[in-house]
Amino acid sequence: MNKKHLKSVKRWDRIARYVISIGGVAVILSVVLILFLIARVTFPLFQSPSIERQALVNVSAASEATVLQAGVDDYLESVFTLRSDGSVLFYATDSGKQLETVVLAPPGEGVAVVDVERSGPRRFNILWNDGSLTIEEVRFLPRFDDEGRRSFERRVERLALMAPVDGVLPQRFVARAADEASLVRVSLRADGVLQVDQQVAIEDLFGEQEIEDYRYSLDPGLVQEQITALTMDSTGTALYAGTDQGTLLRWDLSDPEEPVLLDRLPAFTQRRAITSLCLILGDISLAVGDADGGVTTWFPVASEASGGVKRLHHIHTLASHRGAVTRLLPSLRDKSLLSVDEHGSVHLDHMTSERQLLNLAEVGPLRDVALSRRGDGLVGIDEQGRAVVWRVVNPHPEVSWKTLFGKVWYESYDEPVYAWQSSSASDDFEPKLSLTPLVFGTIKGTVYAMLFAVPLALFGAIYTSQFGSDKLRGMIKPAVEVMAAVPSVIIGFLAALWFAPLLEKSITALFLSVLFVPTFLLLALVVWQFVRKYPLFKRIEKGHEFLLLAPVLVAAVACALMLGPVVEGWFFGGDFKLWLFTEAGTRYDPRNNIVISFALGFAVIPIIFTIAEDSLSNVPQSLRAASLALGASRWQTVKRVILPSASPGIFAGTMIGFGRAIGETMIVLMATGNTAIMDWSIFNGMRPMSSNIAVEIPEAPHGGTLYRVLFLSAVLLFLMTFVLNTFAEVVRQRLRKKYGRF
Repeated sequence: MNKKHLKSVKRWDRIARYVISIGGVAVILSVVLILFLIARVTFPLFQSPSIERQALVNVSAASEATVLQAGVDDYLESVFTLRSDGSVLFYATDSGKQLETVVLAPPGEGVAVVDVERSGPRRFNILWNDGSLTIEEVRFLPRFDDEGRRSFERRVERLALMAPVDGVLPQRFVARAADEASLVRVSLRADGVLQVDQQVAIEDLFGEQEIEDYRYSLDPGLVQEQITALTMDSTGTALYAGTDQGTLLRWDLSDPEEPVLLDRLPAFTQRRAITSLCLILGDISLAVGDADGGVTTWFPVASEASGGVKRLHHIHTLASHRGAVTRLLPSLRDKSLLSVDEHGSVHLDHMTSERQLLNLAEVGPLRDVALSRRGDGLVGIDEQGRAVVWRVVNPHPEVSWKTLFGKVWYESYDEPVYAWQSSSASDDFEPKLSLTPLVFGTIKGTVYAMLFAVPLALFGAIYTSQFGSDKLRGMIKPAVEVMAAVPSVIIGFLAALWFAPLLEKSITALFLSVLFVPTFLLLALVVWQFVRKYPLFKRIEKGHEFLLLAPVLVAAVACALMLGPVVEGWFFGGDFKLWLFTEAGTRYDPRNNIVISFALGFAVIPIIFTIAEDSLSNVPQSLRAASLALGASRWQTVKRVILPSASPGIFAGTMIGFGRAIGETMIVLMATGNTAIMDWSIFNGMRPMSSNIAVEIPEAPHGGTLYRVLFLSAVLLFLMTFVLNTFAEVVRQRLRKKYGRF
């Protein structure tokens, strides 16, 4: 060979090797980069919340009166303090300058403030020394000048005034104003009885409101126990109390004429005192603080022990304090809870995830704390009488490994569950973002699809490559490969709008087909043994057996369709779906996993068939000829020689089809009910991760928790495919070493 030409060939070989190597490395790096870019969006989900001090304001120098409560506006630009002299002082957080003073109008001459109960971030129930009670709310009304600069008008509005109760100051009290006409006040008397003053607006037949006043007493029936904590929901229809012996009580006050004691139970086996109570956002869960520093949450649950009646049940346990819990404050943004102990240590926890978000023990003891309405600000009064304002960065408090992958006990549920429900019409809705039902749905749909696709694809490939004629192979293989060109959206469309209604009408015929098809095939094979000796049938046997089997299959399906209604009438009372629900307790979903197995299997069959058929056809003819020469039949040759030799390619094709089924989106999106349930039943649907991303991502707020959790599910889908392909390659390489390179 010409040396110059040989040198040129070697040079081009080196260039090709370098280009291929660089291209392969570039592909690997691109895949890794894609994974990193997807994963980077999910990183903030697991970052710890943080706080940054915004201001330190001296609020004790302006007046000698004691600071009773404090608060902050939504923009953390001003702080206010409610003082014992009945004044509200406003300060600028940037300069510490006093902006304004508002003096509360006393309900009578010479009346002073005795106690204050906080019923919201900026709403206070003030008890005066004559026994009257007022409900005051601090408001910041934004204003904008001609140049767009923002300022605030600061007000203190009186929402309600309630007259004294028998001229005696209560030991404890709680009050709520659902609106101007609906007021509730509960006072703890010295004898341990709770006195309720309730104002209710009642509409007559003409839509006109009449205000009715009710006064009644609630006897807790406690023996040698004292009520140490009270709270009420925002509408004033549910009252909660805790005692020094750890007893929890709950009343229903929705009907003033017949108040009902719903619960009286020991909250703790050690009978430790309950020191603080509050209701979490939504007024369903009750937070309980005790004398040992414990913080727990409770809500009503129906159980067999209670006869189906909802009773308070201990649900979550949050991080403990070092001393008795003196104050509990709920967030108005989510299910977070602020707790303060007797040493001034402050915790911020999320109820559902049981995740401790912040621990302010290191900043020093605080006498009073309050959250902003948005939950992104915190103000506290330290021992020097200074107001400290922090900005709270806490974007994803509801996310933890437990809420993503473990069973979680959500509000109004009877037990811990895996649940995905990202939105609701209610403002106090608690998002449920468990990825477990989505992973389960992905695996479930893929398994059922593969159960349908793998046998058909492999048996078809074996027959086409080993038993069919060359002419038959030249027709069937291109036809199957064309199936792969059908868009998945078309398959999903047909499955949802044509096949699913057809299946619902003929479900019993489907099960009869599963019985009739193998039975008819076995009978046909028995008959074939008698007729194959004739010359005409011998010619058909040479690679055209399917011409006789096709009518048999059609006849089996036709018989199933004809007998389906008859069988349904005999055994299922004429309605299989109703029988399934009443007798088996399983609901039939029109878009279920049977539809998915057929539709998704149809999309996967071409991939498995093509790769398996190529692998079987590429087994050297010498192996087949040697086996036949030794007296083996064609089926023995296929079973003992061809299949083992082609097993690496067959396994690779099956795994590629499996990966395609896992990542399929449009078919499962259109042909299933997208219900995030965990049930292996073939009669209901599921929600795989791929379709969940397609459904949820258009409505997910950018950078929000749902948005990032969807990206996390994409990472899981990526990793599942990667692990699956890696496993398939390892197995394929071992099969190649064992059976040769075919």
